[in-house]
Amino acid sequence: MEKVFLVGVLTKYDERWEKLDSLNELAALVKTAEGEVIERILQRRDRLEPRFFIGKGKAHELAQIAQELDIDTFVFDEELTGTQIRNLEDITGRKVIDRTELILDIFAKHAHSKAAKVEVELTQLKYRLSRLTGKGVTLSRLGGGIGTRGPGERKLEIDRRRIRDHINSLERILKSIELSKKIQSSRRKNLFRVALVGYTNAGKSTLMNRLTHSDLLVEDKLFSTLDSTTRVLYLHDSRLTTHDSRFKILLTDTVGFLRKLPHGLIASFKSTLQEAIEADLRLHVIDISHPHCELQLLAGNQILEDLDILEHPIIYVFNKTDLNPALMPLLQEKYPDAVFVSALKGKNLNLLKQRISSFFHS
Repeated sequence: MEKVFLVGVLTKYDERWEKLDSLNELAALVKTAEGEVIERILQRRDRLEPRFFIGKGKAHELAQIAQELDIDTFVFDEELTGTQIRNLEDITGRKVIDRTELILDIFAKHAHSKAAKVEVELTQLKYRLSRLTGKGVTLSRLGGGIGTRGPGERKLEIDRRRIRDHINSLERILKSIELSKKIQSSRRKNLFRVALVGYTNAGKSTLMNRLTHSDLLVEDKLFSTLDSTTRVLYLHDSRLTTHDSRFKILLTDTVGFLRKLPHGLIASFKSTLQEAIEADLRLHVIDISHPHCELQLLAGNQILEDLDILEHPIIYVFNKTDLNPALMPLLQEKYPDAVFVSALKGKNLNLLKQRISSFFHS
């Protein structure tokens, strides 16, 4: 397990609590990438240093700490340039990656379907292509580990023309996959479709399992599921008087959202998020037990806006109410149309089903 040192920067325009929360989230990402956070630092700076991001003096200080604590990798909470990465690695003698590269590494690890694998590799190549200038020796990193999964360093050592050719090839493959998905989607047009969306680790997969009696993987890690999964959900229709008054919808669990997602990742992952885009209704799942759950709600809304579906039908579903019941009255007043559930305990799931059924038969 790699020993990791987290680095964040607090400028005069930032809120300290928000930066600390972001570092906590970064630590959870490192855990998902199977690293161990040994230490962290939040440096206060008036402005970011263009060559070293944190300043040359602080970089030398980190080099000394890395030697004392036997650190393997520095992970920065903000996006770094290729030059900054090279300069920091030269001084510290350790691997340096940023939040974006860490997220892409996790996505590469958790991508299983062909579409997800292509999307991850395409995004990684575009991200790293922009950092070839000045990155130098970092292209020949040895030993693998966090930040090296995905297309591999060998592909990054070739010239830009061949990398761009490979990017074009991946984009053609992705278009073919998207066309195939559209054909599959057209076959489902006579069925109602509902998509579970929301922040990663909000409990979407647990909710999916409870509603559809499935057995999707559930882990206390960020991005434990990356590929979308669809199951049949049967709902009661009170208007039907036949012996079987049920009707079925398709319920899809989609990839989780995150604050400060890598630039271009949402655009690349439109294939994976296609079910959320084309669904008749979205259930936006929010973890009520998180201390900043409304920030996660806003982050999710921002991504839905980027996908041009924020104005489409959405039901807010506040999950994990068994872990923080004291917050419910305030949120119920603020979001009167929301549904409050505990997927783990099975609380209020019938109410949620009624709300979904009412939407389709109103």
